[in-house]
Amino acid sequence: MAKITLSKLTKRFGEYEAVKGIDLTIADGEFAVLVGPSGCGKSTTLRMIAGLEEITSGEITIGDTVVNDLAPKHRDIAMVFQEYALYPHMTVRKNLAFGLKMRGYKKGEQAPLVQEAANMLGISELLERKPRELSGGQRQRVALGRAIVRKPKAFLFDEPLSNLDAKLRVQMRAELSRLHRRLATTMIYVTHDQVEAMTMGTKIVIMKDGLIQQVGSPMEVYRRPLNQFVAGFIGSPAMNFFKAMLVQRAEGVYVEAASFRVPVPERLCGPYQCVLGREVIFGIRPEDIHSFELLQQQQSAILPECRADSMICGEVEVIEPLGPEMLVLVKCGDQTTVVRLDPRLDLEVGQDINLQLDMEKMHLFDAAHPHARIEAP
Repeated sequence: MAKITLSKLTKRFGEYEAVKGIDLTIADGEFAVLVGPSGCGKSTTLRMIAGLEEITSGEITIGDTVVNDLAPKHRDIAMVFQEYALYPHMTVRKNLAFGLKMRGYKKGEQAPLVQEAANMLGISELLERKPRELSGGQRQRVALGRAIVRKPKAFLFDEPLSNLDAKLRVQMRAELSRLHRRLATTMIYVTHDQVEAMTMGTKIVIMKDGLIQQVGSPMEVYRRPLNQFVAGFIGSPAMNFFKAMLVQRAEGVYVEAASFRVPVPERLCGPYQCVLGREVIFGIRPEDIHSFELLQQQQSAILPECRADSMICGEVEVIEPLGPEMLVLVKCGDQTTVVRLDPRLDLEVGQDINLQLDMEKMHLFDAAHPHARIEAP
């Protein structure tokens, strides 16, 4: 196990700067997930840590050792790729033992380590099979086992679940999380899937255009995104955004957008005084928008006070039933808003709907570059 530190880490490909001087510390035993859209620099960062990509400038420290000039085999890390890269002519047992053999382990030393990894991953009965006889999920377990047998200081995962079907991805996410708890080893995982990031990581690192946008626990990032990009990237469906202005009226402070005007909670009026009269980006998540009528009928504890002046009106455009919930696309003025609603609501496409916003969970971002969060306690 080891702490991993990146200092001013930079990677250029000719004139193109893929990673732009990032600083990051991953504590001993953490499960850190690098997440972001394609081309954000996450895989390049992982490959530099592994030693598979030469760094342009900066420093990588694993434990107490600066590893900039160390070959990958001397960094004591194990990497699992999107492609399983198993030797097709070898049995599972021999695939698991191959790395140990190359490091000089004797057969008697290899066997207990291979068996321990196989037991941990539930593949003991597969040890005499060859990769072509395995399913995708079984092959991925073998690839994981090949990394585990070495007992490295850190595990690096480069989108290892991308080739699996949706059901198997969910299962493997849970298995990786359990594996991390059992091994208590530093893990760095790269993905473009924010659901994987939220459900697996103890720390998530959101990247865009070669820069780190925010670092924190999944719920910290979800509840307090530092800019509009992070707010829109973390959370599914994505946060709704509206161009708006904060205005002072006799009755209080309001968010005024093109198709609605809603009051700011009294406790937030003071902190937001600094942006009165300025154009802002108002954000609200789909799960923080509720059916006004249903709230009134149920006298809901979610929003104990149903206020007509916190209501927005729209027309139902699309209904997506998902079993325990439904996603509804509502046309509000000239903008479509995504809402997560109770599936018991009787809705039809084309009907009018009244929605209440939970303004206690509102987000405000600067309308000017770089769309930073406007803070409130």
